[in-house]
Amino acid sequence: MFKAQFPKRIICLTEEGTEILYSIGEENRLVGVSGFTRRPPRARKEKPKVSNFIDADFEKILELKPDLVIGYSDLQGDIAAELIKNGVNVFIFNHRSINETLGMILQFCSLIGCENQGKNLVETYIQNLKSAQEKAKEFPFRPKVFFEEWNEPLISSIEWVSELIEICGGELIFPDLAKKSLGKERIVHPDWVIEKNPDIIIGSWCGKKFKPEKVKARTGWEEINAVKNNRLYEIKSEIILQPGPAVLTDGILQMQKIFTEFFSA
Repeated sequence: MFKAQFPKRIICLTEEGTEILYSIGEENRLVGVSGFTRRPPRARKEKPKVSNFIDADFEKILELKPDLVIGYSDLQGDIAAELIKNGVNVFIFNHRSINETLGMILQFCSLIGCENQGKNLVETYIQNLKSAQEKAKEFPFRPKVFFEEWNEPLISSIEWVSELIEICGGELIFPDLAKKSLGKERIVHPDWVIEKNPDIIIGSWCGKKFKPEKVKARTGWEEINAVKNNRLYEIKSEIILQPGPAVLTDGILQMQKIFTEFFSA
C-alpha cells in the first residue's frame, strides 16, 4: 500500500526550530539539537547535541538517521551542503524580519504536517505583537534607543530586533542600518552613539554577559542621556537574537519591561 509520510526524525541546527516543535507538542520527533540550545531548558537535557552554529558532527547526525534537518541562514550553507551530499533532506530558512519569522513558523509546521498547529501558534504571536503596539500608544513619547548586538566593534541591532524596539515604543537611533543582514554592515563608531544621544541602551552581546560598567567607561559616553540616567539594560541573547518563538514571547515581555521601567522612573 502506498502512503505518504511527514518527517518523523528531525534535527534542528538552531534553537528556533526546536522551540517550535516543543511549542506544538511534537518534540518526540526531534532527535538532535544544536549545542547552543537553551530554550526550552528540557531540550538541552533530553536531546543529543550534534552541532554548534557553523560546525556539525556529521558522523553523529548520520547515525541518528534524520529524515529532515532544519537550519538557519547562509552561514550554515557548508553544513547543509555536506549533509545533502550524504543523502539527507535539508531545509535552510533565512528569515530576518518579524513577518518573515511568522512565515517561517508556518512553513516549518506545514513541512512536517502540522499546519493547523502552526497557524494557531502564529496567531498567538500576532496577538502578542498587537498587544505590545497598543501598550506603546500609552507612552508620552518614543525614547531613543541604541541596541548593542556586540561591543567590540559596536554592532547595532539586526532587523527583527529593530522592529521589536519600534513595536514596543522606542525610536531607533540608527534606523538605516536595521535591514542590513550582516553584522559587519551594522558596525557603528562610538562617537556616532554620542552624537545620537540615546535615552536607553540595551545590550545583548551574543553569548557574553552585558556589562554596564564597560559601557559607562567608554570615552565621552558619560554625556549620553542613557548613561547619565543609568538607563542601561540587558536582554539575554537566547531571548532576543534568535528569530523564533523566544523573541515573540519573552523578547516582547523583556522589551516592554524596559520601556515601562523607563517611564515609571
